Amino acid sequence: MKWLADDMLSRAERNPDTIAVIDETGSHTVGSIMAAARSLADTIADIDSASPTALIQADNTWHTLTAALAVGLRGGVVAVFSPHATESEFELALEDIAPDLIIADPAALGHWGVTDEVFPRSAPAFDAHILRATGTPFASIERWNGGVAIAMTSGSTGRPKCVVQSEDAIRYACRSTIDAVGLRPGEAIGAFVPLSSVAAFCFGMYLPAMLDGTMVSIGRWSPTGALVAAREHRLAWTMLVPTMALQLSVAEGSENALSAMRAMTVGGGPMNARALGQAEQWLDTTFLRVFGMSECLGHTTPALDDSPEIRLGRDGRPFPGTIVRAVDSHGIPLPDGEVGEAQVKGPSLFVGYARSGKPVPPELTPDGFFPTGDLVDIAADGSIRVMGRQKQIIIRGGRNIDINEMESAIASLDAVVQVCVVPVPDDLLGERAAALVVTGGPDLALGDVTAGLAEAGVSKSKWPEYLFTVDDLPQNRVGKLSRADATTLAQSLATQTDSNSSQNM
Repeated sequence: MKWLADDMLSRAERNPDTIAVIDETGSHTVGSIMAAARSLADTIADIDSASPTALIQADNTWHTLTAALAVGLRGGVVAVFSPHATESEFELALEDIAPDLIIADPAALGHWGVTDEVFPRSAPAFDAHILRATGTPFASIERWNGGVAIAMTSGSTGRPKCVVQSEDAIRYACRSTIDAVGLRPGEAIGAFVPLSSVAAFCFGMYLPAMLDGTMVSIGRWSPTGALVAAREHRLAWTMLVPTMALQLSVAEGSENALSAMRAMTVGGGPMNARALGQAEQWLDTTFLRVFGMSECLGHTTPALDDSPEIRLGRDGRPFPGTIVRAVDSHGIPLPDGEVGEAQVKGPSLFVGYARSGKPVPPELTPDGFFPTGDLVDIAADGSIRVMGRQKQIIIRGGRNIDINEMESAIASLDAVVQVCVVPVPDDLLGERAAALVVTGGPDLALGDVTAGLAEAGVSKSKWPEYLFTVDDLPQNRVGKLSRADATTLAQSLATQTDSNSSQNM
């Protein structure tokens, strides 16, 4: 964070009244933010002259930027952490990151269970925020091997992982996005995804600061609030997960609401080209469907002038300098158009996963590629299409059912806007398939879906056995689809369903 902190300091000296952040608390200038950051940096230096590793509350306000810049002025490492994270998640973060200090408000400190035994030193930070520090000297930041930002991600293993990224990687991802969208200095950028995720920290907070633009946020997610902010502050660009983007299009007063927005990047979850096309036409903006992950930030994007078939039906082309390839089970690259395991190599590849206070480097192929765990096909024009995660199956009566295929088949039906397929326990078959669908209109019954699949010639093996229409698919704290919560919801709904009803086959 040192590069950004030094650059913001120079800007504050040149143009202190430039607005850097607009959030739920008001407008905040570069000068006021840097004054608070410098004061906090001095407080940190009074505790220890060494560079710290700091865990900071990420709450989509000027507080997050100020705390990150203060740590950057001290040459330190920032770990962003959700104020809504559980005490058990906080304990995992302490174990993996071993921070020297914490910067948060009293409510978050209490929610996380911060104790005087571990963090005995206390000092005012800024506003209502407090700095809590260990009673020992700061550990050398050399332990992070060049990493400057850490964020917790749920991943796919069940145990949250703390991803460590370098400032070079963050800047590369930001610059590639700025160039692809054609963003200009001074423009306003929407920061609506919680800043506790690696991607939101990069594209929602770091990018507008790097651009010398304005970060615009609304605090707690609200489709109506986001539309009002976008219109009022003439946002040039924002990044949303698919659920958020689709929620905007059905919010009251959303027709043509984003006509001033150059583009919206959409990624981080299952996407349906038809639903995205309808949403972008209704909102009157341009959607850019992308592929990225915490471990390799936003490493693809389509171009603004690509056809809707490419922008919405595929997941972009690699950033300049990034390579994405599809390989078979032996790691051999596949020809164009064949589905294989996705591997990526590029400048935004992460440093490693934090474990016991240092990054564990990723397991790469001998030629330096990172296996993403996704299935992709790569077309001759270089565009990729993510086909879903590997090993997403339902085992029904001893037969493996591919969740990705089932979701793709159901998503192709005109009435379906979003779909998530999950397993439901069954005494006889072990598991059955349940589909949660969002329609944006009338509810669907199981018979409606199976009839549509039959008419489309979809094999009966790809039909669900439960169908539940829901207002929204369950989301995690950063707005991505939560399959764990979707599974819990479907299983709960299935227990309320009469085995002879139209929801069951």
